[in-house]
Amino acid sequence: MTYVDASNLPHHVGIIMDGNGRWAELRGEPREAGHKAGSAAVRRVVRAARRLGLTALTLYAFSEQNWARPTGEVDALMGLLHEFLVSERNEILDNEIRLVAIGDLERLPPFVRDALDPLRMASGDNRKMTLALALSYGGQEEIARAARDLAVEAREGKLDPQTIDTRAIASRLPSLGVGEPDLIIRTGGEHRISNFLLFGAAYAELAFTDVLWPDFKEEDLFEALASYQRRERRFGRVLSHATSPRTASPLDGGAIGV
Repeated sequence: MTYVDASNLPHHVGIIMDGNGRWAELRGEPREAGHKAGSAAVRRVVRAARRLGLTALTLYAFSEQNWARPTGEVDALMGLLHEFLVSERNEILDNEIRLVAIGDLERLPPFVRDALDPLRMASGDNRKMTLALALSYGGQEEIARAARDLAVEAREGKLDPQTIDTRAIASRLPSLGVGEPDLIIRTGGEHRISNFLLFGAAYAELAFTDVLWPDFKEEDLFEALASYQRRERRFGRVLSHATSPRTASPLDGGAIGV
């Protein structure tokens, strides 16, 4: 059994959900079957995060680079996304979850937008937890978009280039609307962040697991959170023994076991 200190939770957790395809291949099934099983894991983890009391959860659901996958696989992923948005609508609203989306949303097919946009609007005032779906998202692309916006403002005389600093860039990154990620979890055995929350991940703690995403359960989430709580977050500083890692976090503004 893994115990998590409910008074020392990360504010914002990001998850790179990797391993759907390999999960299916190991069972001799098409990749689409892995994505369907992965969708069930999304439901499990979102519910666990809400019960635990996480403030924000960002799920890397579809990257900018994923558009290059075979058309059939992309269509299956879009279908599962639509199904999730429709089937989970009531649970999201009933549990006061605010749903947001980051990425190049204009690239999403209309039938997905038709389910996504009304739910984002309907849940906009919810405050129990924020669930951010990274869709057609890329960290490099997000930073480049922010740089273009800043350049346009400077050219039009609305912004002094000398005032552009990390805060100015961060203020234009939708992925940081819920704050920088404290913890990024990647499933599937790979040890990289694959263009996910690049700017915000500067001081994020990283947790890697060999568990394939469709097999990722509440216990696995708790293990990652417990690992996070055992670490000392210094942000380039030296902490005194009297200073707790979370108190020192620039994001700061009972035990639970499973």
